[in-house]
Amino acid sequence: MHLKTLTLRGFKSFASATTLHFEPGINCVVGPNGSGKSNVVDALAWVMGEQGAKNLRGGNMTDVIFAGTASRPALGRAEVSLTIDNSDGALPIDYSEVTISRTLFRAGGSEYAINGSPCRLLDIQELLSDTGMGRQMHVIIGQGKLDQVLTATPEDRRSFIEEAAGVLKHRRRKEKALHKLDAMQANLTRIEDLTAELRRQLGPLARQASTARRAQAIQQHVFDARARLLADDLAQAQARLASQTTNKQTLAQQRVAIEHTVRTARDELERLENERAQASPRLAELTDTWQRVTALAERFASLRALAGERHRSLLSATPDIHRGESPESIRGRAQVARQEEDELTMLVQQAHDTLNAVITQREDCERTERSIDAELALVNRALADQREAAARLAGKITAVKSRLEALTAERERVASAGNDAQIRARDAADQVARLEQDIVAHTDGDDTLAIEHEEAAKDLAAASERVERARKTLTQAQGQSVAWQTKAETLKLSLAPENATAWALDIHRIGINGLVRDAIRIDAGWEAGIEAAMLGVADGAVVTDVDLAIDALQAARQANAGHVDFLISTSHDCGDQTQTVIEAAGVSEHEARSASSVIHGDDDVARALRYYLADTVLATDLRIARKLMNAGAQRVATLAGDVVTLTTARGGEVEHNAILARQALYDDAVQQAERAHKVEQEAQRDIDKAISARNEAQENYDLLATQLTSRDSQVAAISAQLGVLRQSLSTAQAETERNEQRIQRIDADLAAHTAKCAELESRNAATSDDPAEQTAKLAQLQSQRESAHQATIQARTQETEARLSLRTREERLRAVAGRADTLENTAQSVEARIAQEGRAAQRRAQAAQIAEKVYEYADRAAREAQRLETEINQEREELNEAHSVREAGIAQARQTLDEALVQERQFDDSRHQHELALAELQLTYKQLAQRAIDDLGMEAATLIDEFGPHQLIVDPESQDDDGHPRSYPYVRGEQEKRLARAERDLAKLGKINPLALEEHAALEERHSYLSEQLADLRQSRADLLQIVSDIDSRVHEVMSGAYQDVARAFERIFPRLFPGGEGRLVLTDPDSILTTGIDIEARPPGKRVKRLSLLSGGERSLTALAFLVAIFMARPSPFYVMDEVEAALDDVNLSRLLDIFVELQENSQLLVITHHKRTMEIADALYGVAMREGGVTTVISQRLKDVTQM
Repeated sequence: MHLKTLTLRGFKSFASATTLHFEPGINCVVGPNGSGKSNVVDALAWVMGEQGAKNLRGGNMTDVIFAGTASRPALGRAEVSLTIDNSDGALPIDYSEVTISRTLFRAGGSEYAINGSPCRLLDIQELLSDTGMGRQMHVIIGQGKLDQVLTATPEDRRSFIEEAAGVLKHRRRKEKALHKLDAMQANLTRIEDLTAELRRQLGPLARQASTARRAQAIQQHVFDARARLLADDLAQAQARLASQTTNKQTLAQQRVAIEHTVRTARDELERLENERAQASPRLAELTDTWQRVTALAERFASLRALAGERHRSLLSATPDIHRGESPESIRGRAQVARQEEDELTMLVQQAHDTLNAVITQREDCERTERSIDAELALVNRALADQREAAARLAGKITAVKSRLEALTAERERVASAGNDAQIRARDAADQVARLEQDIVAHTDGDDTLAIEHEEAAKDLAAASERVERARKTLTQAQGQSVAWQTKAETLKLSLAPENATAWALDIHRIGINGLVRDAIRIDAGWEAGIEAAMLGVADGAVVTDVDLAIDALQAARQANAGHVDFLISTSHDCGDQTQTVIEAAGVSEHEARSASSVIHGDDDVARALRYYLADTVLATDLRIARKLMNAGAQRVATLAGDVVTLTTARGGEVEHNAILARQALYDDAVQQAERAHKVEQEAQRDIDKAISARNEAQENYDLLATQLTSRDSQVAAISAQLGVLRQSLSTAQAETERNEQRIQRIDADLAAHTAKCAELESRNAATSDDPAEQTAKLAQLQSQRESAHQATIQARTQETEARLSLRTREERLRAVAGRADTLENTAQSVEARIAQEGRAAQRRAQAAQIAEKVYEYADRAAREAQRLETEINQEREELNEAHSVREAGIAQARQTLDEALVQERQFDDSRHQHELALAELQLTYKQLAQRAIDDLGMEAATLIDEFGPHQLIVDPESQDDDGHPRSYPYVRGEQEKRLARAERDLAKLGKINPLALEEHAALEERHSYLSEQLADLRQSRADLLQIVSDIDSRVHEVMSGAYQDVARAFERIFPRLFPGGEGRLVLTDPDSILTTGIDIEARPPGKRVKRLSLLSGGERSLTALAFLVAIFMARPSPFYVMDEVEAALDDVNLSRLLDIFVELQENSQLLVITHHKRTMEIADALYGVAMREGGVTTVISQRLKDVTQM
């Protein structure tokens, strides 16, 4: 397994899509500082699940998205894809290539994918965990990671080994189990508390149930007393309300008289106002005309005065006369200024010509100087190229000799390592053969125990499923039973007889044989029609003969029991002719039936009811009823409760609460409740059997699991050891083959580099040119350049003087330019002003004539306006006098109307007081009636009829001589005392819970259910604790082996990096391998210190590398990334580290970020990273074996 490609899109400085194709072995990434090499390392860490922004050298995670440059905009997302070669099956996935992708959007969203399929971060971590890669990212050694290894706590160092050994997935399983234990403990504690609380509540609930039964009897007395007192209040309120309505007609007559007076006054006022409205337009018209004429007179007078003033001012104005310089004098001065301007223009042109000649001379001198400088630069560059070529050739000779020495040393090391690998391979092969014999001894090929365990697991699962099904069935049966029982009880309450029927059954009882509805049964669907046809008898009682029925009616009237219906069950023979009518009507049996055919039950009662309904036909609706009546039916009843006879018809409202329908529903509910109870008992027996079978299956499963676990642990231990040995054997064999191939490559490299060294030395001896001629030419060009430079300076001085002379003459010309034109314009302006003054004198004379004519016209118009104003004012005064007379009449009429309205308001106030008193009485009555509904559930009329003061009070606890209950008249004081006494008795009982009996039963059921759940939770907790124990054992075993292998590898690697030094790993708590930390003890050669903080920078780096390399060798991962880890090393230590790199590449792929040339020389592929645009990274790659072949 190795990295194949890495594709970056918008990640940090990789703005464009960039793909790096990695080779097995060592891959080096090189480039200048700041070019983006470490961004490749960050991309690898990020795509494998790194979640810390600081570990990616950023402040937050969005910093990994390309931020833009001066020439390229910022991107909206970053995407990195890593393709891994999985041809060896190291990753637990059925693909030879696995591509892991991660995308981050600037808005904050993040996506992961494996081979293009979306997945979670946890899926990627679990996929990589089996290869030794996890959250610690020990396979990526970034900048500063070496120092972190040394400064880390012992526990942090332990995490590196755990990650390499693949322990983290076991720890995650343990953490999940512990989280479940914590959550389960909270549930367990809560259920234990609930169970204890339920046990504590059961006793008080039993006492509350007993109290509720005693309270029911007392509440009956409270209800009766309250009903009688409230009925008395309602009766009194009715009487007061009747007395307040006697004067209603008298008040109405008074109201009519007052309204007539008001209407007469309002008519008179309306007549006068109409007359005023008719006269008002003429008065308003005259007033408006007078105002307009007055305004015109004032305007004409003002115009007359203004015209006179204007005429006088125009006659008195004097003309302006020009008194300045004459135009001819101004034009003479303009001629002199123009001659001076022409002379200065000629001088400026002469200065321009001089300046152009000097500029041409200066440019010729500068051109000569530049040509000499170019020739001088060519000579200098030729001399520098000769020196650089000689130095480069000498450097190549040195590098080739250094490479020859390194190849010789490497050949000796590889040969030694090959011998060691052969010895390890032979030892591993012997141990593998021995362990394979041990496994054969522990397994007989026929895994009977595992088969029995699987069968037991299936039996346990089947038994558990049967328990769950039985529990669900029981729960459903219990729900059905409770539902049907509740429905039956509700219907039973609604069927309880009321009023006189209840009196006949409970008190009279003489000759009463129960209720009619209890003795009969009606076919389903026809109950409403039968009840409508029975006209109330359906809710009545059954008596045996007519005499007993008459006696019962007399007793009911004497007891004021109310209306009562009886059915006399004396046998009667009757003929039923209704079937003939049905056939004649031509309707089906589903549309109409005879009433007697749907009645079943007690013989006497059923016969009596058939006799009572002998001529009755039942119909589905009124349409069928019409057909039946037309066919000769005597009486027809519909399912909607309508009854039609030859002389009457009643109905119209749908009866939704028929007593017989409720009786049928009650009977059905009782039957359903009995069946549900039987199903519940059967389900309880089934669940008991299922639980017993599940317990037996659980015991058998646990026994077989214990035996199988014991056997598997032994085989697993041998298999784990065998796997390690097989891996060691494979590693040793592969190492032997690689060493042989490496020696062949080294021999080929030695021959090639020896030939190259000889060639370079011959070229160096042949290269020696004499530079004397070039030196002489250089001196001559320098002398010529100095002369040309002096000539250029002199030409520039002359150019400056010519420019100064030109600027002086141009300033004088600008001062004189335009003066002649200005004087010429001034002369023209003076001439124009003199002409304008003559024209103004003519306009003033014309204006004076016009003003005189305006004065005359305005005077005539003003006199005419004054005359009209006088005439209109006289007519307006006459109309005003008539208006005053009408206003006086309107005021008198309005006073009369106001007096009538005051009388009306006074009457309304008096009537309002009467209405308020009546409303108060009505409100009082409504409140009492509402109290009757709210407190007692009875209408006011019903309450007065049944509990009013006129009703006798029956005391069932005392009887007269004949055994009948005693009766006594109503006395309010006695009823108030009775109510107070009953309320005191009820208060003594304290708080009453009327649902105590139902709550007690439900609480007992819940207590049983919680007890079962508590037992299940305790068993689950024990199972989780066993899982945690098994994980700890596995982690202990894996971690012990990993630590020992890493410790041995560290003791072997440290002396290689520090020849003569000593180093070892020490456990901080050897007795607890599950929690112990790991310390590093390092003593370089020649030093006695062991503390890491006292080591130098290079020694610290090598020590950290020794620890990491020990982990790499003990538990190899498919690849490792190292970012400038050798930056602080000198050449000697670098050589030692590179030898280890070469050894690591035998089992793993290396990606190295480096600036060292020697590190590049051992690489199989080079990747050059650079920034050709500002802030954008580009990559160039080259496989070195292709270069060697070329």
